[in-house]
Amino acid sequence: MTIREIVKSSPDGMIAKAFAFSEKAHRGQKRSSGEPYFNHVLQTAQFLHDWHLDEQTVVAGLLHDTVEDTGVATETIEKEFGREVAFLVEGVTKLGRLKYRGAETTKAENLRKMILAISEDLRVVFIKLADRLHNMQTLKALSPQAQRRIALETDEIYASLAYRLGMQHVSGELQDLAFSYLHPKEARWLEAHTLEAYEERTKYLQKIKPDVEELLVQNGIKPLIIDFRAKRLSSLYKKMQRNAMDLDQIFDLVAMRIIVKSTEECYAVLGIIHGAWPPLPGRIKDYIAMPKPNGYRSLHTTIIGPERKAVEFQIRTKEMHEEAETGIAAHWVYKQKEKKSGKTQPSNENINDDLLWVQELRRWQEVYGEQISDPGKFLESMKIDFFKKRIFAITPRGEVIDLPAGATPVDFAYHIHTDVGSGCVGAKVNQRIVPLDHELQSGDMVEIVTQKNKKPSSDWLRFVKTAAAKDKIRSSLRKKHRLMDHEPQRTEFRVVVEDRTGLIKDVSAAIARSHISITHLETNVSPGSRFPVDKVVCDITEKQKIEKLILKLKQIKGVREITYRLI
Repeated sequence: MTIREIVKSSPDGMIAKAFAFSEKAHRGQKRSSGEPYFNHVLQTAQFLHDWHLDEQTVVAGLLHDTVEDTGVATETIEKEFGREVAFLVEGVTKLGRLKYRGAETTKAENLRKMILAISEDLRVVFIKLADRLHNMQTLKALSPQAQRRIALETDEIYASLAYRLGMQHVSGELQDLAFSYLHPKEARWLEAHTLEAYEERTKYLQKIKPDVEELLVQNGIKPLIIDFRAKRLSSLYKKMQRNAMDLDQIFDLVAMRIIVKSTEECYAVLGIIHGAWPPLPGRIKDYIAMPKPNGYRSLHTTIIGPERKAVEFQIRTKEMHEEAETGIAAHWVYKQKEKKSGKTQPSNENINDDLLWVQELRRWQEVYGEQISDPGKFLESMKIDFFKKRIFAITPRGEVIDLPAGATPVDFAYHIHTDVGSGCVGAKVNQRIVPLDHELQSGDMVEIVTQKNKKPSSDWLRFVKTAAAKDKIRSSLRKKHRLMDHEPQRTEFRVVVEDRTGLIKDVSAAIARSHISITHLETNVSPGSRFPVDKVVCDITEKQKIEKLILKLKQIKGVREITYRLI
């Protein structure tokens, strides 16, 4: 059902109300393509509805750009649609601050983590993915520079995030859309050289489909669906690169997908197919017993079929198929159905250790999913709470800094660069001046104010959280103390004078009037010399004060020459 159909069938419902509110708020706004801006939020909401998300998420999809682009206040959204919808819209607005500039892997990973951390609720991520999917579908209207920037961000951040959340279909579509902008020549080459192969293999699969279906029915299996899945261009290109660009080595260019009722039937179908046609060695993959890190489950096998042609089969249940399409969103939908029906679904998750945050996410799903008996609690259970020990702050350039909870602007500054940390004299968080011991929160945009030649304060050790900041502060303080140990502490003046009574007294008085302390004074008379030399050591090292004192001493009767050195 489309959103417009929902509005017509339930004109007094929440979705209809949001539809009218958003249409009015965006009235007169146009996209770069010239189409009404409202079309974008409508399609975003449609994706969310198609992914079987709850009403509040669909409503937030309709409203997701109102705060940022139309000047509607968050308080207005909350008053009209409730705190929950306002929270989701606010989360999407926060994500709008993020910028991606082709950062290296660690920065891209931080950005993916941050999207989850500052979203606080998985539904915010779903809204952002739906928003990005439609933006990519309409990217042609932008400049080539903007197209490439957005495509790169989509490929490296949002497609990857969708994949990790198990949204295979969304991830693949985002990658394909980005591929044509990031690698236009390769995309054109593939389209030109694979179209005929796609058509040929699709015709072949259509030809043998009745035989496969009859074979299964004869063995007591009635499949729910048998269809074909064409390999995506972006995935095909990567695979061809690994196979010397030989299309004949790509056995899953078009795969036959068989969807059945249960896991037991999946394995039964695999056995039936292998009994009818010989499988290719090394081409059997059991992603049911050993799911992919993102939770993808299916059986894959390649056989030598009729006419001696290689055919890939993908065998899965309807639930597995839904999860492959929309990932965690589908997982939660099935959790609710299982609880309502009293059924339980065994889980056999095997997550790679190097994707710990995905592991935590899957474990969190299972724990909370088992505890949900009231569908109303579903909303609360969507909260993301496993990033509580980390926060993700943003630089003015949009780069993400991963810090421990409780971190301060000083920690942030030292993470950027040692000189920025040591020279830190102030900080702005979300454009507001804050003290240096201010506790940062995920999503904060932090700007550090520095001063040249500034040194860190020992007081900072009281509140900084990161070991790196503490080490750098201590190192700087030790260096400062070592320099102080070798710095001049006093000045020795050599005053050549005439031998007259009271001259030393006059010199001492002039120094005292300058508020300078004398620590040592002696008179030396060299044999054969007509003029004695007075050595005067003072507690002074500043050049300006030294020069002023010399001028005063030269005015004393009998002083002929003055030199000095720092000691």
